[in-house]
Amino acid sequence: MTTFLIKAAQFILALLLLVLLHELGHFFFSKLFGARVNKFYVFYYWKFSLWKKKIGETEYGVGWIPLGGFCQIDGMVDETQLDKEKFKAPPKPWEFRSKPAWQRLLIMLGGVLVNFLLALFIYSMIMFAWGDSYVATKDMTCGMSFNNEAKAIGFRDGDILLSTDLREFKSFDADLYRDLSKAKECRVLRDGKTMTIPMPGNLNLLDMMKASPSFVTPLIPAVVDSVLPEGPAKAAGIMPDDRVLAVGGQTVNSWNEIFDILGHRSDGLIDARTRRDSLDLRTVSVVFRHAEAATADTATIVLTPEMQFGVTVASAVGNYKETHIAYGFWSSFPAGVKYGINVLGGYVGDLKYVFSSDGVKSLGGFGTIGSLFPSVWNWHLFWLMTAFLSIVLAFMNLLPIPALDGGHVLFLLYEMITRRKPSDNFMIGAEYVGFGILILLMVVANLNDILRWIGVM
Repeated sequence: MTTFLIKAAQFILALLLLVLLHELGHFFFSKLFGARVNKFYVFYYWKFSLWKKKIGETEYGVGWIPLGGFCQIDGMVDETQLDKEKFKAPPKPWEFRSKPAWQRLLIMLGGVLVNFLLALFIYSMIMFAWGDSYVATKDMTCGMSFNNEAKAIGFRDGDILLSTDLREFKSFDADLYRDLSKAKECRVLRDGKTMTIPMPGNLNLLDMMKASPSFVTPLIPAVVDSVLPEGPAKAAGIMPDDRVLAVGGQTVNSWNEIFDILGHRSDGLIDARTRRDSLDLRTVSVVFRHAEAATADTATIVLTPEMQFGVTVASAVGNYKETHIAYGFWSSFPAGVKYGINVLGGYVGDLKYVFSSDGVKSLGGFGTIGSLFPSVWNWHLFWLMTAFLSIVLAFMNLLPIPALDGGHVLFLLYEMITRRKPSDNFMIGAEYVGFGILILLMVVANLNDILRWIGVM
């Protein structure tokens, strides 16, 4: 319950900040050009609001439905103003519809502009406060593990990924997968030699990432992170930082190999007819070496019924050298801008997969977004997620769907090019259609969350 509350609190705080600043972008340009703002709300409300106060011509408030917010600009067709009778009257000087098209365009782009600039600013401040820390793929000295599809292309377990014809790999992240999917060739370090592997250049990124096992995963060094009390490893004398050298007579260098060996033994448990058969499968010899020792020890271990050693394993990058780059105040801005633009490029490039059947299943709603936040309060991760959501919010609002800022921008560009303004009736109809599309997308995304939660997907 505590984990849920921490994740929920971070999500709501990030959403509150992003919605507030997005609507302030619209508000700023509206006031700049003399357009009256009737209501300014963070979050929506129905029947009642959590707080409201009228200051001048504008009612400010906080709603109780965390689905966004709104800046109700007088004389503008949006989800809060769909009264056809109102638009039959001649436009007033303070109304949105009476303003020149270029001013209306800036008013509509205000929220997107603020969210995009906010993301770049947050990324810059992250670079300034924490710098950039990562484990370079070239420093993952155990190499990587590849599935059968990757091996058919030419990869081998233990290969260390270096670069593609697109660029050098930085760290093991989504960008690595994106580059592999589009690359014509990939350079790896194999047995101390650099080799070039021809690539198809058109691998499906979604298939690569959702495959089981994945297209590529880092090999985890066979080093014990910690030992559980009263477990098999503890009884055998295995200690933290010990390195496992062999299991069941097979030499190993990584936990990936160890898990594979144990997986085969676990499969055999299904056919075990007697308790003795089960015990034989769970009994393995383990060769290990203490952290500072020159020689190895051998022990016979009876694994738990779940085929566990009774140890914990560090993360895939936990045993490798970390690269850290620190930035001064001014140098953090170009670094943050570069990082933010790379995030945006990756997000936009991945959107093409949404229009596939698997892509629709991958959509997530509030539950998915909330789960991305850490289970403990971590300001570094919080700001990284907030900046990412700000970029997502900016781009999604630019999609040419009526009811979104992008839909209004599309119609304004049409008006500026053709010198013909769409009728108010058309705009009202388009708003209904766009709002229906958004509701449908929201239902699908949150339904996916529910199906994942109950184990259907």
